[in-house]
Amino acid sequence: MEVTNRYVVIKAHVDGPPKESHFEIKSEVISLELEAGSEDTIVKNLYVSIDPYQINRMKSYSSSQSSINLAAPVNPGEGIDTYGVAKVVASGNPEFQKDDLVAGLVSWGEYTVIKPGGLLKKLDPMGFPLSYHVGTLAFSGLTAYAGFFQVCKPKKGEKVFVSAASGSVGHLVGQYAKLLGCYVVGCAGTDEKVALLKEKLGFDHAFNYKEETDLKATLKSYFPEGIDIYFDNVGAEMQEAAVSNMSLFGRIAVCGVISEYTNTGRKASPDMIDVVYKRIKIQGFLASDFLNIFTEFLSTTCDHLLTGKMKPLEDISDGLESIPLAFVGLFYGQNIGKKIVKIADE
Repeated sequence: MEVTNRYVVIKAHVDGPPKESHFEIKSEVISLELEAGSEDTIVKNLYVSIDPYQINRMKSYSSSQSSINLAAPVNPGEGIDTYGVAKVVASGNPEFQKDDLVAGLVSWGEYTVIKPGGLLKKLDPMGFPLSYHVGTLAFSGLTAYAGFFQVCKPKKGEKVFVSAASGSVGHLVGQYAKLLGCYVVGCAGTDEKVALLKEKLGFDHAFNYKEETDLKATLKSYFPEGIDIYFDNVGAEMQEAAVSNMSLFGRIAVCGVISEYTNTGRKASPDMIDVVYKRIKIQGFLASDFLNIFTEFLSTTCDHLLTGKMKPLEDISDGLESIPLAFVGLFYGQNIGKKIVKIADE
């Protein structure tokens, strides 16, 4: 049986802010039947992740492209891989059977042909929506969990600041921190998001950074005794302001610098005297550094979800055609929570 597989590509390298016009949908005819002896797995994509870091893969050059395979460059016209949930339609791999639900590296497309050794595992939904396994119970959640608990080494009662706090990672970090008994402040880009952080997610305070003219003074007002932990998702001026307000032996986990991805002129320039004399730890990290604690993360987070102590935020668009707009919207603050595109029903 043959089908038409549609998939999203970039027309050319994207070296500035992304636009919908940078993308196009291509199609190809593929067979859903494997040749004898093939060890490939063909899956029908159901939900795919939309992540800001992908912009660095689309650039003509980024230093990140040579750091890890998951950040490898994407060339114009090529399929774009991402994390997602899918259903097996044919498999020459004995680990997978037709109709199995799986999670792993798929594509921004309707179907993906996965070679032996590809990042793919059988998925037990555990009673949760499939979309949870794209974000909250996948790399976004692991980033939040590992960055907070492993990198920052928090203690009960410490004072925590989270930037992009209504995003895919930030909203989870804040909730982990509150569950530990920390004082938590987040920032976001709209009043609606600020209200959500305080009223739904239980942050102690939150503010709209777009309305603040002096970020250092703003943070000082929320943290008069200093910030113990800063979870950095944005970089640039926000990182500078946080460093100036850190406590002695403060810890900063840097998992993303979205404000710098599309503007090469914006760079964080923290006062290194503060870093030295306050003995501040600043550590960049990737979720893949902490796959060894995935089972612990999953067990803990599932318990919090089942008891209602954690509330995931998801922003789900429908259909392959919505991928370009969904991706572009990340850089204009249009998402609330984890951005996901639903490609198909089971």
